[in-house]
Amino acid sequence: MSSISSGHTVTTAERRRKFWLGVLRASAFTALPRWTLEPVAGVGEHEARIPDELVAALRRRADELSVPLSSVLLAGHAKVLGALSGEREVSTGYAAVRGRPPLPCRLTTGPHSWRALVLETHRAESELLSHRDFPLDDLRRELDLTKPLFETVLGPAADDGGALAEDTVLRVGLLEHDGLVLRLRYRTDVLDAGCAARIAGYHLTALALIAADPDAEHTRQSLLSAEELHFQLDGLAGPRRTLPDRRLHQLFEVRARANPDAVAAVHGDGQWTYRQLNGRANQLARALLARGLSREGVVAVVTDRNLDWMAAVLAIFKAGGAYLPIEPHFPADRIARTLSRAGCRLVLTERGPCRRRSRRRRRARPARLHLLHLRLHR
Repeated sequence: MSSISSGHTVTTAERRRKFWLGVLRASAFTALPRWTLEPVAGVGEHEARIPDELVAALRRRADELSVPLSSVLLAGHAKVLGALSGEREVSTGYAAVRGRPPLPCRLTTGPHSWRALVLETHRAESELLSHRDFPLDDLRRELDLTKPLFETVLGPAADDGGALAEDTVLRVGLLEHDGLVLRLRYRTDVLDAGCAARIAGYHLTALALIAADPDAEHTRQSLLSAEELHFQLDGLAGPRRTLPDRRLHQLFEVRARANPDAVAAVHGDGQWTYRQLNGRANQLARALLARGLSREGVVAVVTDRNLDWMAAVLAIFKAGGAYLPIEPHFPADRIARTLSRAGCRLVLTERGPCRRRSRRRRRARPARLHLLHLRLHR
């Protein structure tokens, strides 16, 4: 099968190759937050029934928009990924057909209304499916793409005995069982049961909002339940206390002067006294000021939560800067966008790649953080 374009014949295979070249070269990796304090290897499962009245409302909405129900579900999934990652452009695996491997699917949450989001998602879904019969693995090998393209998957509930495909962190499956059921399978070294339940709730909320008012601006609507919102605003606040008329780093300095040799922080097998921690923070603060840090200038810290991280945060406060936390496992392009949006020109990070180390092997090593001075291109 072929078509005539610009005086030459373009075959279906060539069009599909061009399409997938664009997808593979442009897709940014969407990483989920690491939401467990006790990572344990394994696979967990959570199921949430989609109420029958909501399913009926979603089907009516799909008919109204002249799109399949799958486009509505995929739009809700894109909204959840955007909320979890903080990105407008997200990537996920899309298992459109049971028994076939998921395809890399790039989606945007840029459209303001739910209606526009569903229609844009339907366009992306239709284009993806029209090019699905292509040897994608061969193209990946040709481009030498060895890293995973996505770590979440949306599609039919897989009958895989509870296993997850390699490099998949979360699979959101749809199961027909006396109605429609949302089934989440997730790696327990990344998510715990409570967080998986919250993510399932975000999906249900997104679908309910689409059904309720497709012309509403989705960017102005929250996926948090009333209970979670109350917990974040009030439950995490702790008891009300009268705050001292001093900043955090000033309170720390008072304690350091009073008890310089007392243990201030412990991490893994290492520990620092108040004298050591304060000295390291002062050293970093002077380095920041020497690099031209202005008052309330943004300084990013890209490292694991360890003793050096604590010294870095104190140093930023001592130097009068604003602290920007960045997880080291985030994709490089996402880190770059975060730095650019924040107008950040100074970064404290480890020399070389930050690696996840076991608690037993972590040591307190002074002077490990490296100060980078960035030049932003706007």
